[in-house]
This record gives sequence, structure tokens and C-alpha cells, in this order.
Amino acid sequence: MKKTGLLVLLLATAAWAQSGDTAAPFEAPQGTAPTTESFPTQRVQTPTYSDLYCAGFISKQILPDANYVAGGLQTPTTTKFTRGDLIYVQGTGYTAGAEYEVVRALRDVNEYEMYPGEKKLLHETGQPYQEVGRIKVVDTRSKAAIAQIEYACDGINPGDTTIPFAEKQAVTFHTPIRFDRFLPASNKVSGRIVMGKDFDSVMGTGHKLYINLGSNQGVKIGDYFRAVRSYEADLDDPVDSLSFKAAIAEDTQKKTPSVDPRMFTKGNGPVIHVRDLPRRAVGEIMIIGVTNTTATGMVVFSLEDVHAGDTVELDQVN
Repeated sequence: MKKTGLLVLLLATAAWAQSGDTAAPFEAPQGTAPTTESFPTQRVQTPTYSDLYCAGFISKQILPDANYVAGGLQTPTTTKFTRGDLIYVQGTGYTAGAEYEVVRALRDVNEYEMYPGEKKLLHETGQPYQEVGRIKVVDTRSKAAIAQIEYACDGINPGDTTIPFAEKQAVTFHTPIRFDRFLPASNKVSGRIVMGKDFDSVMGTGHKLYINLGSNQGVKIGDYFRAVRSYEADLDDPVDSLSFKAAIAEDTQKKTPSVDPRMFTKGNGPVIHVRDLPRRAVGEIMIIGVTNTTATGMVVFSLEDVHAGDTVELDQVN
């Protein structure tokens, strides 16, 4: 009897695993012979509460900073406050029981450009902000109101800005599908990854990032964008380009190929132009926040590192 029960359990587990590993049926595009490498199964990571409320954003419009954190119960010995701590906030409009979001305007202390034109693009896109936490006002009898930290993404510091709290729209995710790794370019809405959260330049599944597209371009919460990269972008990268300059020929090759050679670097074999190589999709991004001109996204699926500066293109997810 125990053996029969164990067999049934194993069969049920195998059936569940098989159903979980199989993407929904799809119609292969004309001119393709799909494989698990060219059309891998995409499983989307669901954003958590922390993902939604701690993602940060870039705003073209500078937020007013007249309301701010002035200190806390243990000032001056404590300068970073976390969940449950009592803090003091200054400004106007505070009422007992009201909730506020604490944000921080950011500056990049690293002067190095992660991709060509990064500083210029970021300046054109707007001011990056970190979402630090959520507070609730508990006492307004003094000149500085007293609030308690209900949720903290990071340590809240004196000088951080407080703005009225607003609930964020929940997002839904799709079931596993086949991801077209080499989908050609289209006329769909496209832009660029300006930067990653915390000024990250290399991101993977679960990381947050900001793109230079917003509601003015029709972007909305819950949309999916695919991050794509051409080999020309690798050729322009100061680090990745070194691999293109390395020897690629096998010692026994009679005619050695060369990649986009110059006058004195051309071999006696075929010339490879990276602009002729297909662009590749490196990951999928779900939009979790939108302003008029920018959007906050979360990498929910990645085949390789997603880079600041990569192109993003609206993805039609079934």
C-alpha cells in the first residue's frame, strides 16, 4: 500500500513539473526553426511589496522639498532611522494620522560614464529619486510634527523629503511563454535604459531600472519591455570591445577572419562586420511605475546581464 501511494505521489510530482516546464503553445514565426536556445521558456518573477514601494523613480519635475525629516528620538547620536522609530518632520500641512512617503533626491558621486552619453541622457531625463520609506504622523502639537516609520526601504536620514503617500497600482504577470531571443526590430515604442537603481550599470532578474519613456508615450503600469543589445554596442563598449581586438582565429586556419578591421589589422580571410549580426534580446522588463516622461521597471526575466544604455522596446505579451 505504501509503495502504491509513493508511486502515485511520484507520478503526480512528475506531471506537475512537466506542466510547469512547458510554455503555452505558440506559433513559430516564419523563417524560424525554434529551439530552447533561440526561443527559451520565459517565467516571470512576480514583484513584491518591496519591489513596488522601494523601486525609486526619475522625475522630470523636481519635487518640492519644503517638508523634510529634521531628526528623531535619538538625535544626534542616531542619524539613520528605521521601521518603528519615531522621527521629527518639519514643514506644513501635517495632520495626525496622515501617511507620507519619504524620498531622497540622488546624485551620482561616480564621474565615470557607464555608456557613451550617459551624463547627457540622464540630465535630459530628469532627477533620480530614491524611495526610502513610509511614515505616519502621530503628533502635531509641536512645531516639528512627530511621525512613526511604518515601512523602511533604507535608513531614513535627516534632510530626506516627505511627500503625501499614495497607494501603488498592483501588477499582474503572465504565464510562462516562449521568448523570441532574436526578434527583429519593429516600429513599436522604444527607448533606453537610463540607469539602474542605486546607479547600477549591470542588472539581472529582480533589479530595478529607469527608462526614458513615460505616459506621454503611452507607457502604463503592467506593460512589458524587452531589453535588446546589438553587437555594435559591444564594439563601442571600452571593456567588451577588447574581446573583439583579441585573436579569434584557430592556429590551423589557412585564412584568418578579422572583425571590422582597420588598414593594418585586416587578415587574409573573411571580414566580419558586427553591424550585420542579429541584435539579441537580453531580458524582459515589467513596468511598475510611470511618470509623464519616465518609467520604473523591474527585470523579471534575463538571459544575460542587462546593461544601462541598452535599448528597450515595447513587447507584445500574449
